[in-house]
Order: sequence, then structure tokens, then C-alpha cells
Amino acid sequence: MKFGTTFYLSRVVGNTIYTNDQKPIGKLLDMIVDLDSRRPKVIAIKIKNNGSIRIIDFSNVSITKKNQQYHIQCTALHDMELSKLHTLFLVKHVLDKQIVDMYGRKVVRVNDLRLVVLSNGTYTVAVDVGFEGFLRRLGVAKPLKELLKPFRITVPSNLLLWDEVEAIDFTNRGIKLSKSYAKLSTLHPSDLADILEDLDRSSQLAIFSSLDDEKAADVLEELETEVQVNVLESLSVEKAADMLEKMPADEVADILEELEAERANKILIEMEKEASAEVRELMGYPEKSVGSLMTTDFISFHETITVQEVFAELRRIKPEPDSVYYLYVVDHDGRLAANVSLRDLVVAEPEQPLHRIMNRDVISVYDDDDMDEIVERISKYNLLAIPVIDRTKVLVGTVIINDVFYDFIKSKRRK
Repeated sequence: MKFGTTFYLSRVVGNTIYTNDQKPIGKLLDMIVDLDSRRPKVIAIKIKNNGSIRIIDFSNVSITKKNQQYHIQCTALHDMELSKLHTLFLVKHVLDKQIVDMYGRKVVRVNDLRLVVLSNGTYTVAVDVGFEGFLRRLGVAKPLKELLKPFRITVPSNLLLWDEVEAIDFTNRGIKLSKSYAKLSTLHPSDLADILEDLDRSSQLAIFSSLDDEKAADVLEELETEVQVNVLESLSVEKAADMLEKMPADEVADILEELEAERANKILIEMEKEASAEVRELMGYPEKSVGSLMTTDFISFHETITVQEVFAELRRIKPEPDSVYYLYVVDHDGRLAANVSLRDLVVAEPEQPLHRIMNRDVISVYDDDDMDEIVERISKYNLLAIPVIDRTKVLVGTVIINDVFYDFIKSKRRK
């Protein structure tokens, strides 16, 4: 085959393989590519030879096209060992399987694969996820296209470059998951969560297990409740605990409340004592109370601290964006005294103490209030977050507007 010629996997799989003198030696069952090369390079083929299955070195194989048919020739049957290589079987792991369209951020099904012959080897360059690929597999693509041509009707074709997809069905234990899912790990947690929700349970777990704890925690927060439960039930208690420790306590409480009590308790016991205590406290609030929605991740200072000391502390702890909507001022007993906006901090003189710029007229809610109180006050006072206090006025948490909105959406879905 000439260099630069392309062909589809479906046109060669199942074809007879011949020797130099045109004697049949077997059937082509699969093509195996090396994922460590810049592009997936074909390094071996799987064949059926005299009733046995063999993996043959592709360097001795050539594919040519004659009379619209693909002719496969093998000069020497040299077996190849794959155990130490990072490989992918195109038929077994990709064809007819779900893959991720990285550009479209969605799961699609592979109907065919396109390969190209270059001077230094044969490479997989694209996957066909369109209807034309399906028809090609049935052997009716060309006749149907000719039939529809007079009516100016085209058969939909959809080729995705290999760089734009990620294969996800790695059922053989030789696949290195962390490397195989490298592309997926670059996606935004929300996009990755959407993709996971479209996959079967085993694929969800395989991909999720390949993520580091930080990424896994971010993705878990974005998943639907049913998928969250599926993932946590599939993970070991140790892995689940390590991951949940990276998440806000309120999010962890919401997730664990959906698990069976025994499983949830095992995870809480495995978690660090301080993190576990926070989660248990939040899980103790009634479902529709403010406390059940609040987060205990808030930032507070004493009124005597200066503006420059506040900024030094913020640089040290590097808080999440939604935890710095407001900073809170408390007395020596932890009772809420005031709040300070970032705007006021930025324009203030560095040496000024907080009591000079803080707002004492702070709007708050009690932890045992009904959730309706939050919606009413956030709406009335146009707040991004609202502090939560107990009946002794001690600051125990905050509720941010994002959580209020998410809780509203979640309740709608349940209905």
C-alpha cells in the first residue's frame, strides 16, 4: 500500500492472511497498537492460525489494496510478547465500544477506525462515530450512497481525530489506567462528571480509580446522587475516606446520608478525626434546617488584627474562591461580631485594624432555622453568602448562594 494511504479497520478484520507464495496461513482477528508512540502505531496483529490464537509482529506484515479488496501478506510468523508494553487492541477495546469525544465532552460509540500507512509504520488516526461507519460494517455504505445521490441525500459521516478521543474500555489488566486516562484527567470536573454519568458502572469505577484524590473529590461533588453512591460503594473504605477528606464537610455529609448507615459509619471511622467530627455534626441537623446546608469552611478573625495581617493569612491558607465572599469578625468566645468585604480590605490602609472597617450590621441565620429563612434573606439583602450562628451567637458556618441554588435544583429533580 502506498505511503499516505488510509484504510478502515472493518475492511481488513476477518480477511485471510497469505504467505509470499499466496498460501493462506490464518485470519486477521485484531490489530494491536502501541500507545507509547506519539500516535497509536500498529505493532502486532492477532490471528487465528491452524486453530490457535497467536500475536504476530506487524513488521513482517503488509496490507495492499487489489480490486477494491485488501490483501494481507505476512513474510514471517514471529510471535510477539506484549506484557511489558502499553498496548491497545483496536477490535477488543475500541471497536463497538464507548469512547469519550474530548472536544464535544460526550460519550460516543465507535463504528469503525481509520488507519494510515506512513513510511515508518501504520497508525490509527481517527475513529468513525457516524452512521456511515455503521453502514460500512454492514457492507452497504457505497450502494446506499449511490442510491441516495440522485435525491441529494447524504449519509452522515463523523470522523474524530484520535487526539480528540479517549478510549475507556480497558478490561485487560495490562493496561496502565493512570496513563490510559491521562486525557480525561485534564477535563473540568463538571465535564468529567457528565461523561461518567453516561457510562456503565464498571467504566465509572475504572476511570474514577485512576484519578488522584484531589481530582476525584472535585468530580464526586459534581456527580448526580445515584452515581455518587455507586462510586462510593465500589471503592474501598480507605480510598473513599482519603477522597472525602479533600471535600467540604457539608458536601461529605450530603453524600454519606445517601449511603447505608453501616457503610457511612465505616468511612467516617476511617477519616481523620477532625474531619469526621465536622461531618458527624452536620449530619446531626434535621434535613430542612439551615445547619444541614451550611459549610463549616469559613474564615474569621479577631477585630484587633490588621488588614496586612489578614492578607498575610489569606496568602498562607489559599482559600477556595467561594469562601472569601465575606470575612467574619468574632470575639474571643467565637461569637459573630461583624463582617468585612474584600473590597473594604483592598482599599483600607495596611496598618488599620479590622474594627475600623468592619460592618457590625451583619445579617445572619440560626443553624436550627428553616431553609426558607436563607432564601428570604439572601434574596432580600442581595447576599452572596450568609453566616450561620447557634443560639449562643457563636459562628458555626456559612451558607453560600451556590449551595442554595444547587439544593433547589436537586429538590426539583427529586420531584
